[in-house]
Amino acid sequence: MKRERRHRLWLDGAWRGSEQVREILSPYTGKRAALADEASPEQTGRAVAAAAEAFPKTRALSRHARSRLLSAMAGGIESRRKEFVELMVREAGKPATLADAEVSRAVTTFTGAAEEAKRFGGEVVPVDTDPAGRAFEPALSFWVPRGPVLAITPFNFPLNLVAHKVAPALAVGAPVLVKPAPQAPGPAALLAAVFAEAAAATADSREAVPLAALQVVSCPNGAAGAAVADRRLATLSFTGSAAVGWMLQGRAVGKKVCLELGGNAAVVVHSDADLARAAARCAAGAFAYAGQICISVQRIFVQRSVAAKFRKLLLAETAKLGVGDPGDPKTVVGPLIDAAAADRVLSWIAEARGHGAKVLCGGTRRGNVIAPTVLAGARPDARVTCEEVFGPVAALYEYRDFEEAVSRVNASRYGLQAGVFTDSHRLVQRAAAGLEVGAVLVNEVPSYRADPMPYGGVKDSGLGREGVRYAMEEYCERRTVLTWRG
Repeated sequence: MKRERRHRLWLDGAWRGSEQVREILSPYTGKRAALADEASPEQTGRAVAAAAEAFPKTRALSRHARSRLLSAMAGGIESRRKEFVELMVREAGKPATLADAEVSRAVTTFTGAAEEAKRFGGEVVPVDTDPAGRAFEPALSFWVPRGPVLAITPFNFPLNLVAHKVAPALAVGAPVLVKPAPQAPGPAALLAAVFAEAAAATADSREAVPLAALQVVSCPNGAAGAAVADRRLATLSFTGSAAVGWMLQGRAVGKKVCLELGGNAAVVVHSDADLARAAARCAAGAFAYAGQICISVQRIFVQRSVAAKFRKLLLAETAKLGVGDPGDPKTVVGPLIDAAAADRVLSWIAEARGHGAKVLCGGTRRGNVIAPTVLAGARPDARVTCEEVFGPVAALYEYRDFEEAVSRVNASRYGLQAGVFTDSHRLVQRAAAGLEVGAVLVNEVPSYRADPMPYGGVKDSGLGREGVRYAMEEYCERRTVLTWRG
């Protein structure tokens, strides 16, 4: 009989239990997938203290030691690929093919961090640009870690979004304390095991990585709130909903705050686009992992002259998507994370229908699985349009000219990413200049993210940027040295 998993706390260099143990339920079957220890307030406080105590040691590590650690972690993730995939399928309901791709992305993230750790330096700044400056040598300006990082991560990418906080922190020599999502803490706990093995394997007589450089501590939200306010943690990096993110920013007094929040990502499909490709990419971008991605396609604006043709293509592509069991390799659209999430998504669909929207496909439910749903005619103030659905729902709209499309995309409090399908260089330039988002993807859906690129939003979609190099800068501050010539 297979032994039931129990995710213990990786706290101050050791695996520890807790008096409070919580059940992790499979989003697809509803059965118990694992158990997870939850830290007490005292244990959370101990983790904060351990991170603070580790900081002088981590910042003193050579770039060689940091890079070697990160490379070993990349190898450790690869060697446990099957285990990571299984955890994501069971705990997060992520389709196995998407979970496998997430493991590959995490390997890339750690590999990239290992490389950046070696070349993350600074610059020489000439100061003899006025008469007074002639008395000084050129200034040296370089990056130093601010201090320990508190990383709060969501369920939807329970490995790679942890990697995007852990790898840059370790690359700059900052300890990181991870609070994983309560629904799917397993991948973060397994990453802690990979870290412990890598730290032991890369230690030598001159340098050893302190084991409190990474801690993974599940805890109730109240205990996490105390950590958010604790000034010993210099940086808060949060990925999750806008409501929670902005609330945490208000509590994180004196910290650097990085927020990767929600969105209601839009796509513009112009009449000169490759409609077949646009339809296929929009179907995948809207419904993969049941739309539980902050950059899932939620609003699709199609030029009126090609709207009927595009709609037919989109519905045909949507019908091809495998729906159901996340363990089936053919599945692309799995379950919502829990029954409450499925209830909410269906209620938003019903609200849109009640105000005149037409359901072109989907809108049905089996357990926590909602069929991919395409709506037409939803009002601009419908929640499926103006809020983040975080479910398998996309709303279709028509527009007359490109300026109207840009204006309607911008009519949102969010601004994470947007996609534009067109063969016109002129329109691409207008989109890049006019769309109020963190990134414009040309002939691609906004659901795509290249891990090395700067990633983040504007307006209510967040603060700061991720992507290994850019997160490293977020976790650091500049230090400048200016020397008098004498």
